[in-house]
Amino acid sequence: MADRPTRRPRAENPKGFRDYFGAEVTERKAMLDRIAAVYQRHGFDPLETPAIETVEALGKFLPDVDRPNEGVFAWQEDSDWLALRYDLTAPLARVAAQYRADLPSPYRRYAMGPVWRNEKPGPGRFRQFYQCDADTVGAGSVAADAEICAMLCEALEAVGIARGDYVIRINNRKVLNGVLEVAGLLDPADPSRMAAERGIVLRAIDKIDRLGEAGVRALLGEGRRDESGDFTRGAGLGPEAVAVVMGFMAAKASTGAATVARLRDLVAGSATGAEGVAELETIAALLEAQEIGPDRAQIDPSVVRGLGYYTGPVFEAELTFEVTDEKGRRQQFGSVAGGGRYDDLVERFIGQKVPATGVSIGVDRLLAALRARGTAAGAAEPLAVVTVMDRERMADYMKMAAELRAAGLRAEVYLGNPKNFGNQMKYADRRGAAVAIIAGSDEAARDVVQIKDLVAGAAIAAGASLEDWKARPAQIEVARADLVAAVRRIIGR
Repeated sequence: MADRPTRRPRAENPKGFRDYFGAEVTERKAMLDRIAAVYQRHGFDPLETPAIETVEALGKFLPDVDRPNEGVFAWQEDSDWLALRYDLTAPLARVAAQYRADLPSPYRRYAMGPVWRNEKPGPGRFRQFYQCDADTVGAGSVAADAEICAMLCEALEAVGIARGDYVIRINNRKVLNGVLEVAGLLDPADPSRMAAERGIVLRAIDKIDRLGEAGVRALLGEGRRDESGDFTRGAGLGPEAVAVVMGFMAAKASTGAATVARLRDLVAGSATGAEGVAELETIAALLEAQEIGPDRAQIDPSVVRGLGYYTGPVFEAELTFEVTDEKGRRQQFGSVAGGGRYDDLVERFIGQKVPATGVSIGVDRLLAALRARGTAAGAAEPLAVVTVMDRERMADYMKMAAELRAAGLRAEVYLGNPKNFGNQMKYADRRGAAVAIIAGSDEAARDVVQIKDLVAGAAIAAGASLEDWKARPAQIEVARADLVAAVRRIIGR
């Protein structure tokens, strides 16, 4: 039998992964630089950890996932299981435990980078994405939570989200636990009892925006059948317990003080709930002292973070402006960041509680929001392309580009086949270049260069008036010695 030809590899991404090109990378870096500047002003230090952690260090991976082959990308090496990090918080817990003798306490850090989730991909849902976190480890006071919320406000405004276009919504898991206690779903003496029912309730509360009051009521009771006919089992609560949970969901009032008063009534009889309400009052007062009012941050009982390790205040940054979805419907953009207090996470390593709180920004979502508002920063600097008219004069062209770069301008020499000048101009257009430098043998003999203003040329092609054309000619000739100054003038326009 003849050897079968070797199959060529398919030039395609693995399912759930994508590539990022020039403008996306540049915009993301500019956005993250602005956020980092805010974090550093607050005294937070950068931290980079490996993309790979031991499965043992990662611990419980994601909500309702306990096996290393679900939720994370994991593999066995000798006797150890290793995995790609699924977030930036679990590595921080490991660092806080490993270097606790060397780190200051409290330890403030921020981290930015990709994380990986071994989940089913879908539209806009990828298995690799960027996160941007800021955390304080070792501070038990809710002043640390208030600082995170204030810093999140500053970060959103620093990247271009205007006041009025966002709100930080704040709740407390202790308040929710108090509500669950009053509803008969949580026994402080035996927290493991009715854990499954509590999980259903928490997930139902978290879906209030999508399912509405009727859908949540159904999930609190016997269950819910969706439009496709699929049935989701409910928590099986009786009418009184359902009324308590729904009262919690509807506790948000016109003012923070009124909301707190309603919550205090709902958790009456629960020491844990009362402690949570007091913490919310303190956070609100600390934010007010920093001139962060309800237009920027609000107490909102509907915020229920999905991860089970939150132990106190929880918060979410929601963008309130409307966008058009893929079906042409108008809707609010929604959440771009979330976090809270997780005092039990470091305890796994050292056997004692270490208070911690933090926030994670969904980088891709926030960048998409900035694009939707037309405020994404970080467009590449204007580019000058030096065309090649004579192969033997490549050194001259390289020198022109070097002079432009030495002056702080962005420049490159065309390195394709120079035979067809039209292809060089097409290349400059595809690169989004602002100017093209043209210098053939005639120009060299006269010690001049031609500078083609590609922005003006595009405007003329689009129908600019004769007056506009005269005011800004599409191509000029300048002395070779004036190359840098002329390019700078054109780009400055």
